[in-house]
Amino acid sequence: VQLVESGGGLVQPGGSLRLSCAASGYLYGYTIGWFRQAPGKEREEVSCMSVSGSITNYLDTVKGRFTISRDLNKNTAYLQMNSLKPEDAAIYYCAASPRVYYCSDYTSDYDSWGQGTQVTVTS
Repeated sequence: VQLVESGGGLVQPGGSLRLSCAASGYLYGYTIGWFRQAPGKEREEVSCMSVSGSITNYLDTVKGRFTISRDLNKNTAYLQMNSLKPEDAAIYYCAASPRVYYCSDYTSDYDSWGQGTQVTVTS
């Protein structure tokens, strides 16, 4: 499945963005992960949703501010980001895996990746 992210942009601290991840095919049967990578840093998983949708995980630093969701009818996953901080600035990637039923934060577990969308948080 091919993935295309959108929704990134420039926002002030405290602002919100909603990232979208549109899939070329069905997302049913895929675990979805949202990752980010800031300059000079490792790619890290921000959030994950299991195949069933019943399990969601979040990076500690985004808990309570970010929400992962999906619409299987639209083959689209989302990451709602509220109360954004300068340290949230990064390129955000969505990823999908048909091999992992539960969440995984290993990039090697994901087979499909989007091209990334830039999130900039600055006053």
